[in-house]
Amino acid sequence: MGTFTRIPRLLNAEGFDEWKFRFEKYVKIKDNKIWRSIVRGLILITNTLEDGTVVIKSPEEYSNEYFDLIEVDDRALATLTMALSPDIAQGFREYKSAKALWEALVKVYEGNEDMRQSRQDLLRQRFNLFNHVLGETLEVQLQRLSLSTLS
Repeated sequence: MGTFTRIPRLLNAEGFDEWKFRFEKYVKIKDNKIWRSIVRGLILITNTLEDGTVVIKSPEEYSNEYFDLIEVDDRALATLTMALSPDIAQGFREYKSAKALWEALVKVYEGNEDMRQSRQDLLRQRFNLFNHVLGETLEVQLQRLSLSTLS
């Protein structure tokens, strides 16, 4: 699940919450600018023309500071991509910025508020239906409970 020197890897959907927590901590320890780029995204530099039209500046007009921000976003995207297993990364190759990739991962694996509420209700219902079997040890009961939540 990652160490101080190894990035945590997202291997499957069930471990997303733990991975998300560990990934954030790992990135903040390594380079806080990368985390800011993942959360805030890269701001496009624009020019406003005389008629009020807003156009994106061409790369020739970028300052050195903006190129530094682009490099940080590239590192953030690479870090986030490396933290995904090949099976998961394959489904997210179209994202070109760290923020877009992060938001897509959160949307897919956490879902919206209704999905989260449905998952919680389902777990609550399974827990409430879980009964003690006469003569069963606590260890066996806990084992049965953990197996029932995985299915």
